[in-house]
Amino acid sequence: MTNVAEETRWMDATAQAALVADGEATPVELVEAAVERIERDDPALNAVVMRWFDHARATAADPSLPRGPFRGVPFLLKDLAASYAGQTLSNGNAALKAAGIVDRADTTLVVRHRAAGLVVVGRTNSPEMGSLPTTQPMAWGPTRNPWDLERTPGGSSGGAAAAVAAGMVPFAHASDGGGSIRIPASCCGLVGLKPSQGRISIGPVRTEAGLSVEHCVSRTVRDSAVLLDAVRGPGIGDAVTAPAPQRPYAEEVGADPGQLRIGFLDTDPRGGSLHGDCVSAVRAAAAMLEGLGHDVSADSPAALSDETLTEKFMAMWATNMAMAVRAFGETLGRELTEADVEPVNWAQAEFAASLSAVDHAAAVAAGHAFRRRIQQWWSDGWDVLLTPTLGEPPPPLAEFEPVEGDPTAPMRRATQFVPFTPAFNMSGQPAVSLPLHWNDDGLPIGVQLVAAYGREDVLFRLAAQLESAHPWSDRHPPL
Repeated sequence: MTNVAEETRWMDATAQAALVADGEATPVELVEAAVERIERDDPALNAVVMRWFDHARATAADPSLPRGPFRGVPFLLKDLAASYAGQTLSNGNAALKAAGIVDRADTTLVVRHRAAGLVVVGRTNSPEMGSLPTTQPMAWGPTRNPWDLERTPGGSSGGAAAAVAAGMVPFAHASDGGGSIRIPASCCGLVGLKPSQGRISIGPVRTEAGLSVEHCVSRTVRDSAVLLDAVRGPGIGDAVTAPAPQRPYAEEVGADPGQLRIGFLDTDPRGGSLHGDCVSAVRAAAAMLEGLGHDVSADSPAALSDETLTEKFMAMWATNMAMAVRAFGETLGRELTEADVEPVNWAQAEFAASLSAVDHAAAVAAGHAFRRRIQQWWSDGWDVLLTPTLGEPPPPLAEFEPVEGDPTAPMRRATQFVPFTPAFNMSGQPAVSLPLHWNDDGLPIGVQLVAAYGREDVLFRLAAQLESAHPWSDRHPPL
């Protein structure tokens, strides 16, 4: 290959791994190509905030590099929770960034990434504590959307999505506690699967019983499926374990999904406004699905119209922020102060501190009740729910800037932006955002498909069918 950086730029991870397996490229060549693209393109985006290039070169050159399904493929870890032995982690926080504390051990998922043969070349930008659906932490500055540099790439996996959309790496680690895989996938024109709760261990420190799950953002459905095969399954002491699939997810890609019963939403079920581009996207997707032979009708779970859903979610979300503040303090060996934390997150932590143990228990109980109510719709015979991923196209970064004297303003703006994703963190169900639509301004508009708990197989079959019928792989941002 004469120019590996350009010839592999838009190849997915599966194709890059095949180059290595067939002897057409070496892991070192793939890593050097990714390094070249990052050094050239990232100054405009600020997606890759930690660069481990020498470490990656040494890893790629090591004959003991595992011969997993992605041997030699360059990969990026999100700067949130994903500890990697020998490297630093800031979680988007300025105090942790300044401390430069080196992790002593990998998380369970990172162990599996390494075993799959992935070569980690650095970390991607994340909002502090992963708290917002945009990526502009004070510690590192904003990541810009490669489709429009003035707009957000989404969050909290916005750095990952911007890097993949720009062709720096074929896919990247991402996590999702309220939409943080699906939101940036929609904003950047990617595939973003949130797995079922308990599908991937997030040990050894965190628990699967919470809102957050981890996986990736990718350019193709097959990359998401093959990576999930490589990293799925319980870890030691996991609190929740999803039922094992009947066969590898890779075998679902290209398999006939049959005729599915699909309901769809083209309005905000809680009465909020929905941008016309998102309405157009979901209606076009419904027509696509009907054209593929599926039974599609305007129906959705009644539980989604629960007007107290945001309140329930935020009680748990704010508690997560308070726990993060405590954990950061334990890492630093001192109690954090207001000066150490961004105003929006400090305000949430203070709100959580004002709640009693009974208040929090009541919110958790309400979430469990919601989970049962919403999953009933699938139990009643529906296979998939189709919604817009977001309530609007990617907004300008300026709309999420802190407001003097109003620390929760960015979070209120966030609730307008993401009316469809948090419900499925509460329910634990798998959901995927697919890049099936672009608006007149050239911005990607994702649609979300949601299956019953544990049924990623259904999503992979349907997503691959849509990818084949309405391909998106030739759409690249104008960098």
